[in-house]
Amino acid sequence: MSHQNLLVELFVEELPPKALKKLGEAFANVLAEQLKAQGLSSADSVVTAYASPRRLAAHITQVAPQAADRAVQQKLMPVSVGLDAAGNATPALLKKLAALGADASAVAGLKRAPDGKAEALFYDSVVPGAALQAGLQKALEESLAKLPIPKVMTYQLEADCELPGWTSVHFVRPAHGLVALHGSSVVPLKVLGLTAGNTTQGHRFEAAKPVVTLAHADDYAETLRRDGAVIASFAERRAEIARQLAERAAQIGGGVRPIEDEALLDEVTALVERPNVLVCAFETQFLDVPQECLILTMKANQKYFPLLDAAGKLTHQFLVVSNISPDDASAVIGGNERVVRPRLADAKFFFDQDRKKTLASRVEGLGKVVYHNKLGTQGERVERVRHIARAIAAQLGDATLVEQADLAAQLAKTDLVTDMVGEFPELQGTMGRYYALNDGLPEAVADAIEDHYKPRFAGDSLPRGTVGLVVALADKLETLTGMFGIGNLPTGDKDPFALRRHALGVVRMLIDQQLPLSLSALLSSAVPAFGDKITDATPALADFIYDRLAGGLREQGFSAQEVDAVLALRPQRLSDVAQRLEAVRAFAALPEAAALAAANKRVSNILKKAGEVDAHVSPVLLKEPAEQALYAALQATVPGANQQFEAGDYTASLQALAALRAPVDAFFDGVMVNAEETDLRLNRQGLLKTLHEAMNRVADLARLAS
Repeated sequence: MSHQNLLVELFVEELPPKALKKLGEAFANVLAEQLKAQGLSSADSVVTAYASPRRLAAHITQVAPQAADRAVQQKLMPVSVGLDAAGNATPALLKKLAALGADASAVAGLKRAPDGKAEALFYDSVVPGAALQAGLQKALEESLAKLPIPKVMTYQLEADCELPGWTSVHFVRPAHGLVALHGSSVVPLKVLGLTAGNTTQGHRFEAAKPVVTLAHADDYAETLRRDGAVIASFAERRAEIARQLAERAAQIGGGVRPIEDEALLDEVTALVERPNVLVCAFETQFLDVPQECLILTMKANQKYFPLLDAAGKLTHQFLVVSNISPDDASAVIGGNERVVRPRLADAKFFFDQDRKKTLASRVEGLGKVVYHNKLGTQGERVERVRHIARAIAAQLGDATLVEQADLAAQLAKTDLVTDMVGEFPELQGTMGRYYALNDGLPEAVADAIEDHYKPRFAGDSLPRGTVGLVVALADKLETLTGMFGIGNLPTGDKDPFALRRHALGVVRMLIDQQLPLSLSALLSSAVPAFGDKITDATPALADFIYDRLAGGLREQGFSAQEVDAVLALRPQRLSDVAQRLEAVRAFAALPEAAALAAANKRVSNILKKAGEVDAHVSPVLLKEPAEQALYAALQATVPGANQQFEAGDYTASLQALAALRAPVDAFFDGVMVNAEETDLRLNRQGLLKTLHEAMNRVADLARLAS
């Protein structure tokens, strides 16, 4: 039998739709990797994964019926252990050879080679290549064992003549069929109580044949499509759904388009075997409800694709991806329209009921909602957020900003106790904005109520106004300060309170909005709001935030050395970190940079050993020409560099300091810093302290030294 293409399919009951794509990819990839590892396939073999609601399959090209034999060299033991003084085999060596299927006759063929400090004996042998049946059996078992199964099921197999009684099987779903074809030949595998054959099943209702027979591994997809009415490829099925969605929307006209949702498209692809997109509609009266509510219930509960008009507004029509294609689809359309109507009616009822009470009247109810057993209720949390928000607003604006930020912070969590958010937690904030506008509150306050959760994920938009920025910062700082204060920190990949996301949100708002706020002042302002509920963990929290900032900067393309140099100074205005990094990068390109960085590192070490050093220089104590020249260079250079620093021109400030290279080099060549005379030593240390402070305002240049 020559190299042939291989097809393996596991036919099961409906797989979990949100996991299907990963399951299909994992099944095929692990199977292919295991075959390659055994020498049954090569690097040129092409792997194609298939995944439909009721099957996982893989097609692999150029699979050998038998792997080539492999030459193996195995270390046995040190020569001193394996051979006696006369060069004869010891009992230990003979025992080892016997375990490998060899006898004393193999001793003469053993090789000697250095192995560390000693010389060892090595045994050369040929390992027969794996046969396809055994190799594929091992590969399939490994593939099934490594499937990223969200939850394992246990089910029983009926007894057979070989296994009396019932046998329990553990798998993601009950399996009912196994196909293994090498070309046109069946490979007799056995897994999950199944024996491989060449037959499978197609669509539950629309298959042309009750049993689909596969004549050849290469005919799999086409035979399933023709006889089974199934598009086996996940990617092909997904593309077909996307095509039909766009086509149906175009047929409706008026610029309508289906809502874009990649996760929903993946999930629907995992629910159907042969998609048929249909146009449905609901009563226009439901459009009085905020479209976010209607869209969410249609997507989350029914897996429908809402249609938006050219302006992005929800229309009364939606698209359904059906798994059947009847000649008359009216019953399918009508059924879906009947199913969605109660969902929309519930949303309308919640919306109408919620508007009967103001957000202000719901504040008291937050006192009955537990936030954290160590930090109290949502009501207590709201008061802390208000405290922090007022402090931030006072730094950024006038009394109006303070008043609006305080009001938005007070009402930001009130929609948590509404019926709509109780039913759809994903709408928290969104519904708060609608209800705030219904209450006649200023738009800035309403926007802040919705936006105070932003940014909710990487790439999310920031709050749209200053009030929203203030409340969003206050909300995230309250969470971070409280959780750090009670020692509830992220560990490994566990971060139940999303503290990493909150820290990144604080960083993004401070930087992207160029907020003139000191990070340490922000963190310190949050602590008093907690009273005696927490321990002040501001230093640890600051480190946590700078770590998140460092990671983000490295992802933007700055080197670890550049980031380390800037953040070593713990700059308080995060909004100017990017300018500092650009300045450091420009400085590092100067010919003087390496020498100055090395000198700066040397200065840092000297000052560290000296302890407390005053940055004061007495000109009359400058005895050596080199120290006099360095002092003169500092007098000539530093005022201009400082002026540029204060103006925010960090690049010019650092480049001005490049003029110090020659006098710094001369100083270290000609001056003994730690002179025996105390006044000379202290003066020279003071000169170095002055130099150090002047050179390290933008970044710690010593971190650039290699």
